[in-house]
Amino acid sequence: WGRAVRQPPFLLLAPCRAFSDNKIQVEMNESSGVATMKFKSPPVNSLSLDFLTEFCISLEKLENDRACRGIIITSAIPKIFSSGLDITEMCGKSTEHYTEFWRALQEMWLRLYSSNMVTLAVINGSSPAGGCLIALSCDYRIMAENPKYTIGLNEAQLGIVAPFWFKDTFVNVVGQRVAERSLQLGSLYPAPEALKFGIVDELVPEEKLQEKATAVMAQWLALP
Repeated sequence: WGRAVRQPPFLLLAPCRAFSDNKIQVEMNESSGVATMKFKSPPVNSLSLDFLTEFCISLEKLENDRACRGIIITSAIPKIFSSGLDITEMCGKSTEHYTEFWRALQEMWLRLYSSNMVTLAVINGSSPAGGCLIALSCDYRIMAENPKYTIGLNEAQLGIVAPFWFKDTFVNVVGQRVAERSLQLGSLYPAPEALKFGIVDELVPEEKLQEKATAVMAQWLALP
C-alpha cells in the first residue's frame, strides 16, 4: 500500500479536487492522499453497466494518481450502500450485452480487490449481493450501527447461484462454514450479526462514520 512519499495526517480544511460522473462522485484530498468515492445512482445504487464502467474508470484514475494512497468507498444515497447487480441488465438483452456486462463486473472486482491503495468500505446502508461483494473486496469494512441495515450474498433467495469468485471472496473473509450456510440460505445479516460473523470489522454510530474512517485510514497510511 505504501507509496514513496509519506502524507501528513488528515486535515479538516485540506484542499480537495473532485471529479464526478453521472453515478460516481470522487473527492481527492491532496493533503492526506485519500480519496472518497460516493455512489450516487438513485434509487438504490444498483450495479448497472454504466455504473460499473464509471466505477472502473474512477478506480483507474485514482490508481494512476501518485498522490492517492487510500480510498474510502461509501454511498450518497440514504439507507443504501448498493443493492447489487441490476437485474434488468441480465434480462431481454443480447449475448453481446451480457458479455460486456459480465466483463465490466469482473473488471470492477479485480481492480478493487487487487488495488495497491488502501481500500476502506464505509457501509452506510444495506448492502446485499453485489454491494456486499464490493465491501468484501476492500481491506477494511466499517458499517453503520443500525439493525435495519443488512449485508450478505442473498443470491439464493432469487433462485440464482453466486459466482465462484463471489463465494471465494466471502470464504476468505468469514471462513468456510459461515460462508457455506450463508450462501445456501441466501442470508442477509443485520449489522450486529454481520459484525458477529466477521462480515464487517466494526460498527459505528452513523454520525461518527466519517470520523472513524479517517482514524482507520490514518492508521493504515502510517505504515511504510
